Amino acid sequence: MAILEVGRLGGRALSRAPGFRIDFVRDWKLAEACWAGGGHRTAFQHRHWLEAWYGAFAESSPLIAIITDAATDQQVVLLPLIRRVNGGIRIVEFADLGVTDYNAPVLGFAAPHDRIEARALCQALLAGLRNLPDGVDLLRLQKMPANVGGMPNPLASLGRMGSCGLNGNLVVVGDDFDAYRASLKRMELPRSWRVFNRYPGAKFQIVTDIDEALTLLDTMDAQQNGRMKQLGLKFVLDDDCHARFYRDIVRRGVGEGYAIVSALTCDDEVVATTLGIRRGSDYTLLRISNAGKRWSNCSPGLLVIERTMDALHRDGVRQFDLSIGNYGYKRRFGAAQLPLADVSIAIGWRGLPYVLRDYAAQRLRRYPRLHERIRRALGRPPTGDEK
Repeated sequence: MAILEVGRLGGRALSRAPGFRIDFVRDWKLAEACWAGGGHRTAFQHRHWLEAWYGAFAESSPLIAIITDAATDQQVVLLPLIRRVNGGIRIVEFADLGVTDYNAPVLGFAAPHDRIEARALCQALLAGLRNLPDGVDLLRLQKMPANVGGMPNPLASLGRMGSCGLNGNLVVVGDDFDAYRASLKRMELPRSWRVFNRYPGAKFQIVTDIDEALTLLDTMDAQQNGRMKQLGLKFVLDDDCHARFYRDIVRRGVGEGYAIVSALTCDDEVVATTLGIRRGSDYTLLRISNAGKRWSNCSPGLLVIERTMDALHRDGVRQFDLSIGNYGYKRRFGAAQLPLADVSIAIGWRGLPYVLRDYAAQRLRRYPRLHERIRRALGRPPTGDEK
C-alpha cells in the first residue's frame, strides 16, 4: 500500500492514495456542507438522523470521511464515523452507540460498482486511518447491510454477511394489505381490533403535531421503563443523551413524514405507541410500548404495529422493517431475516487482541446452543428469541 501524505486543513485531515482522496472532517455540519455527492443511503443515514445523533452524543469525537475519486474529482462515499478511546484503545466506528439499526456509508452516484474498486476504496480508507495524527488502533464496523439503496455496500467486502449477531426483519407487503392481514391467522388481529373498539373513545392515529408526538414520546419512555424493570433489565433510552436524540428526531421529522409516531388511545389513556422512521416506500420500526396487563385482552403491542402498517400501506409503504433483534412477534408478522456484517480490523498492534476477540465471537455465533450457554454463564440477558 502506498505511503500517504497527511496534513491538517482547518480541522480536517487529508489523505491521498492511488485512485481515491480521503478527507477526514471533524464536524458534522462542515461535512454535510462539503458533501455534494448526493447518492444512496438507508433511512439511518438521513440528514435528520445524523444531525440529531451528532448533536445528542456530543461527547463522541466526529470523524466523518469524505472519499473522492482522485481522477474525476467526484465524491463517491461519505462515512459517518466517530473516534473514541475505550480502555486506552483508540477505536474508529460508525456513529451508532447502540441506537442505529443499519450502519452504512452514504454512496455517491460515482460509488464503486464492482468488487475490485470496492477493495481499492477500503484499502485507501485503512491507509488514511493509519496516518491520522492522533492515531487509531482499531476499525470496528458493525451492523452493515450488503446493499445501500439498491447499490452494493463497498465496506461489506471487508467481511462476511451474517457475521453480525443481529439481523434485520423485513416484511414485504404487496398491493393488497387485506390479503396480507388474512395471512396472519394465528394473531387474530381483526378480533383484537373489535375488542379494542368496544371501549368508549378508542381510536388509532398517526400523530402529525410535534407537541403531541413529543408528549407520546414521554409516555413511551415511562411505559418502556416500567416494562424493563419488570424484566429486571436496565433502561437507558430516557437518559439525557438518548432522550435528546429521539426528541430531536421527532422535532425534525414529524412534519416531513420522516419520523412516524402512532398510538392507540382510549379517551385520555395511551394504550400503545410506536416510533419509526420512513424513507419513501420503506418504514422501520424503532420503538414500541404499551400500557400493560389491563389491555392484554386486545394485544395492544401487536395491534398498534398492524394498524400502523395498514395506515402507511395506504400511503404507499410496501416494505416494513421490524428492526434488529429476533423477538418472536416479528416471525408472527412474517418477517424474513436480513443478514448483516461485522468487521474488525487492527490498524495498530494494540487493536489486534480486540480483532481476535471479535472474530472468536463471530465464530461462536455459528453454534447457537453453545453461544447461549456461554451467555448465561456470563450472566448476560436472554436473546430476543427467548423473551
